[in-house]
Amino acid sequence: MALTDEAITKIRAMIQSGELPPGSRLPPEPQLATQMGLSRSGVREAVKALESARVLDVRRGDGTYVTSLAPRLLLEGLGLAVELLQDDTLLEVMEVRRMLEPVATGLAAVRLSDGQLDELGGILDDMRAAADDHEKLIHFDTAFHRTVIAATGNETLTTLMDGLSSRTLRARVWRGLIEGNSAHTTIEEHDAIYRALRARDQLLAQASALLHVNTSEAWLRAVLADRASNERA
Repeated sequence: MALTDEAITKIRAMIQSGELPPGSRLPPEPQLATQMGLSRSGVREAVKALESARVLDVRRGDGTYVTSLAPRLLLEGLGLAVELLQDDTLLEVMEVRRMLEPVATGLAAVRLSDGQLDELGGILDDMRAAADDHEKLIHFDTAFHRTVIAATGNETLTTLMDGLSSRTLRARVWRGLIEGNSAHTTIEEHDAIYRALRARDQLLAQASALLHVNTSEAWLRAVLADRASNERA
């Protein structure tokens, strides 16, 4: 593992220095191992690890290339990690969303195209029509927020928010809201966000998004507190 870690560090340094820019082809394994003064096995394992991290693209019969290093590739694993988080750690994720999502929504208010606003309006109509179907609501909820965040034009922010918005967590929240007869209220929160965006009101959009995230966070806190109380009983 020490040799593999060293090989990873050296390959990363070559990428960071510009010696291996995005899209470039790595030297053949024997040459790369000699160049770095490491064993071929260590280099091979390092390449595998960096391929899993979407830093390298191994093309069988062609060679190994540095990827585009775009945020959507490098941050792709975040969503998988969030899906595995438990209880209090999920609250930390919600806190991060509360820090980022309202500001991003406010930024979207001044960057959204008319076409994107029309798309959001259509998604909102779909949400109202699916008010009692949590599976459909998850789909439309994801599409709504993804469209808003994507409108910022910030690929890093879009990828981060997509990763933090766990489908499992969304499912739990929507199922709970439907069971508690609160789905319609939450849909109206989406409508408030939409109206603020349509008005190009940055501060109102930010405030509306903050209220919406707080609804989900409050529900999650209540569920976890109830579970903890039952476990102590």
